[in-house]
Amino acid sequence: MGCMNLSFGTGKAVDINDGIHVIRTAFEKGIIFFDTAEAYGPLSNELLVGQALEPIRKQVIIATKFGMISDTGINSRPEHIRKVAEESLKRLKTDYIDLFYQHRVDPNVPIEDVAGTLKDLIQEGKIRHYGLSEVGAETIRRAHAIHPVAAVQNQYSIWTREPETLVLPVCEELGIGFVPWGPLGTGFLAGNITTDTKFDSATDLRASFPRFTSEAIKANMPVVELLRNIASKKDATPVQIALAWLLAQKPWIVPIPGMDKVEYIEDNLKSVNVELTKEDLLEIDTEMSKINVQGARLSEGLLSMSED
Repeated sequence: MGCMNLSFGTGKAVDINDGIHVIRTAFEKGIIFFDTAEAYGPLSNELLVGQALEPIRKQVIIATKFGMISDTGINSRPEHIRKVAEESLKRLKTDYIDLFYQHRVDPNVPIEDVAGTLKDLIQEGKIRHYGLSEVGAETIRRAHAIHPVAAVQNQYSIWTREPETLVLPVCEELGIGFVPWGPLGTGFLAGNITTDTKFDSATDLRASFPRFTSEAIKANMPVVELLRNIASKKDATPVQIALAWLLAQKPWIVPIPGMDKVEYIEDNLKSVNVELTKEDLLEIDTEMSKINVQGARLSEGLLSMSED
């Protein structure tokens, strides 16, 4: 479960009690892996996740992130990593973090220094594993040489395929899990966004994403139509097809769809029961190859923070 949308990114933050209810409902329905970050809110999402999961802490896996926000912007200096770790532990009401990601690569700090600091935090018991987000293949290799990388979290979905070229092969080679963020195309693949959809620039990051202009939405509608077509044959929803497609790629791929409403949980979970055959996957790839997806996946500023 991606928890960001409860506090930040795609609209106004939910009431904290409603957020706690959604997270605990997800757990009751079988979800045990929850993803957050200090940057979400900022800080408020970790506080929400910590409060929601405190009674069931030993039964869940919590992933959070460091390095995207500080007084100086992106910051992965060793002392800052340690500072964020301590603060995140307090907000999450826990004495260990299961998976601690570098949120964005810091061009001013060698990845070897980052991995070395995280190795120390693992040895101290403050974190159990570490990961990298929005990262390229060479950086993954360099970090992994210092201490094994547990997971890579890059944007990946049926209409965002960049990781397939270099990142997924290196993850497979090194035995690293891959956690696609934005597995539903930051909402587009659900099929509810139209050219009339308005994104509030004050609360919705998509207002600045080139892929979410009215022109791009119109041009990209064939992607949604393809998902609807496959869904109708499988007695499923476009959401379930988009997630089932990811699950069919590799057994070590674990998507984290955002769920800020209880009804989204049911829809998402049903994807594990959707079987896409080789013929289905070939049809999807064939039809997608005919569609020229319009617009960059992120705003220019966010793209500049990404290696992949």
